[in-house]
Amino acid sequence: MLNARTRRLSATAAAALILPLTLSACSDGSESGGGEVAKADGRISITYLQKQGDQEYFVGEAAGAKAKAAELGVDLKVVNLGNDANKTISEIQAAIAQKSNGLIVVVPDPAVGPQVVQAAKDAKVALLTSDDQICTNGPDPSVCAKDNLVPRIGFSGSQMGGEVGKRAAEEFAKAGWNPAETRTISAWKQDVTVCGDRVKGAKEAFGATAPGVQNIDVATDNTPTGAQDKIAATVTANPGVKNWVVWGCNDENVQGGVTALENAGIKADHVIGVGLGAYLACKNWGSGKPSGMKAALFINGKDVGALAVQTMYDKLKNAKDFPKEAFAPTTMVDPTTWKSAGVTCS
Repeated sequence: MLNARTRRLSATAAAALILPLTLSACSDGSESGGGEVAKADGRISITYLQKQGDQEYFVGEAAGAKAKAAELGVDLKVVNLGNDANKTISEIQAAIAQKSNGLIVVVPDPAVGPQVVQAAKDAKVALLTSDDQICTNGPDPSVCAKDNLVPRIGFSGSQMGGEVGKRAAEEFAKAGWNPAETRTISAWKQDVTVCGDRVKGAKEAFGATAPGVQNIDVATDNTPTGAQDKIAATVTANPGVKNWVVWGCNDENVQGGVTALENAGIKADHVIGVGLGAYLACKNWGSGKPSGMKAALFINGKDVGALAVQTMYDKLKNAKDFPKEAFAPTTMVDPTTWKSAGVTCS
């Protein structure tokens, strides 16, 4: 769900722009990452700021958010940040100037997190993230204390990765491949915390039931073409490998890997790709041609968007504390089930 690599801010620069903030440590809820929140009088206004707003998952997320806002009688504005970290700050400031009561944000780059938090805090505006994490007092959520992570709506990276790894292991067992002739590829953008959680979960789940297969980590930019290029180089560097299992942070990584293997002349029955998203995987299945994409975990952006708006509404209308994290459901799909599950191909 992440695209081209964005310009990152250094930890020193980011730290100089903010004052450390701390979230409540209670287990059943916490205050907004923005600190004290002004009371919302009258009709509630929310701004939903998304990276990559034209990507299928985020289009669905926006649709789910709009539907829930209409149901609740909330004014909602959706902003597409693309991959521009700097635009995040300017659009946050614009939303505050337009008197938004709450901000829901999917950042293109987590390094801007402290600035986002500070802006919300200064304006006494409620702040919630969806999908990706940001930290109140540092640019890297992966090394952030849990109490300093801004409340998030999305999916459990570890749980999703576990489902992917489990299905990959089932496909591996069904194929009857020799572990010595097989490699797994883990492909992801390695500075994105949720991606690391997903890949780690997949490795652990696969290894628990299919031990003895060597893994190769491949750093990508989370795009199909970026993953394809990097995985193609990996395949070239390992000419003796007969069978390949591919997973990653998202469908883009797995689609890139499946394409790279196909271009290398490796037949579909020697490839097990398990996607994460299903919005690209279903294109393979809809073509009717043999594909190395054997399954994918369907994550429905509509569910996340709706849950994020509901959670913000509950905070602003009823002073209900944000949960530390809240997760939407997922479903594993394959060529026989994706249509009935409601997957939309991008």
